[in-house]
Amino acid sequence: MDCRIKLDLQRQVGEIDRRIFGSFIEHLGRAVYGGIYEPGHPTADENGFRIDVMELVKQLDVPIVRYPGGNFVSGYNWEDGTGDKSKRPHKMELAWHSVETNEVGIDEFQKWAKAAGTNIMMAVNLGTRGADEARNCVEYCNSTAPTYYADMRRKNGYEKPFGIKLWCLGNEMDGKWQICAQTPKEYARKACETAKVMKWVDDSIELVACGSSNRNMPTFGIWEETVLRECYEYIDYISLHNYYGNPDNDSDTYLGCSLDMDDFIKQVAAICDKIGREKGTDKKINLSFDEWNVWFHSSEQDKQVPKWMVAPPLLEDIYNLEDALVVGTLLITLMKNCDRVKIACLAQLVNVIAPIMTETGGRVWKQTIFYPYLHALKYGRGTVVDIKPECGSYTAGGKNIPYIEATAVYNDDTRELTVFAVNRSQQEPFRLDINSDVKLAQISHTVVTGNDLKAVNSADEEQITERDIPVEKTPVLPAQSWNVLRFRIEDQI
Repeated sequence: MDCRIKLDLQRQVGEIDRRIFGSFIEHLGRAVYGGIYEPGHPTADENGFRIDVMELVKQLDVPIVRYPGGNFVSGYNWEDGTGDKSKRPHKMELAWHSVETNEVGIDEFQKWAKAAGTNIMMAVNLGTRGADEARNCVEYCNSTAPTYYADMRRKNGYEKPFGIKLWCLGNEMDGKWQICAQTPKEYARKACETAKVMKWVDDSIELVACGSSNRNMPTFGIWEETVLRECYEYIDYISLHNYYGNPDNDSDTYLGCSLDMDDFIKQVAAICDKIGREKGTDKKINLSFDEWNVWFHSSEQDKQVPKWMVAPPLLEDIYNLEDALVVGTLLITLMKNCDRVKIACLAQLVNVIAPIMTETGGRVWKQTIFYPYLHALKYGRGTVVDIKPECGSYTAGGKNIPYIEATAVYNDDTRELTVFAVNRSQQEPFRLDINSDVKLAQISHTVVTGNDLKAVNSADEEQITERDIPVEKTPVLPAQSWNVLRFRIEDQI
């Protein structure tokens, strides 16, 4: 079968903000304790951080990591994770029914982020706390003034500010599961006043307001409009969250879930623009898709985990080839919407619905989803070009789903073009016919594929990994595959 792509470098969607390939570490399960932090592990450094994990994070080159939650943040006192570790309280963590030791907090996490070569996207508690605690946290992290919380940071051994520039105003505050959930009006007022004082402390920061927890929430749309009307002048982004899964084992429908993500993005962008027009302002609110991934494999086993453990094994989905293809389509969708989506976070980074897994005291290994994420981070640099594959489609889940999901990114610095493509067909390879306005010389073709959609990786064996295949005049996208095709642009035709 054939897939035709018309490539015109002048048809540009927009420049990719690297933060669109961010990730997330929450105080949840083994993400922190046993994930990034494990004193006594053979690879642990002087701060207790696992070097083997950090090396994989560096390999990915993750630009931002959202921290410390997630649902966790709505009951979190940020001060508990500062200063003398021996004096930090152990507390009941109500979001995930665990015990939080506070051995790792913002003091330690900023050290880890610096060592890992990434930046922090910090979330503040707008559940049990509010504007006062949020402004104090900004002062502690960012201020050079001779004032109480900046001095507290200095007394804790950090003379220089942490310089955290991106902040979330709470997390999923519309959800019944959230500690101190709120109505749209309640959250809008709280977020507005919190945003004001945070920016008064540091006017260089950017702020993300909570959107709906997902597009199926009963107040979806109403929530966004209410928050934006109240907060428009004081925020920079509004958040989107959504997870995807295949509990019914319907692969055809599951492989098409990126269409839902695309619709969701366009809906929220339209709401932002509507409120902007109402306010008569040229300011544009952009989107932060700061929780997205596949999440369903671990749901039943999580019900069996006892309460009030320290770092229990929660949300440890083991991903298969099918999941890697879905993650690939979602990455492509984010890139195709880079004109509005400026920030996104694959949730999460280590152990908890993550591309990186560890054994406590033992090995680290790569899940199937590691590879499309790696490739997007490595080659998704530059300007997205609007290509519309002509490839045929199939019907599943009441939707017409194209066999090929694809986008192209042009890097002007290297004069290279990268085509990212997923072949959803479980039987048929597709020949890729590129009709271009420039002369292309193919550099490489990397694929992630296999015969079994349900094949998984483990610490013992990587069944699903990347491999390079021979460059052909007409590239072939294998059945059920993720593809990265790199080209050098030689001249204009």
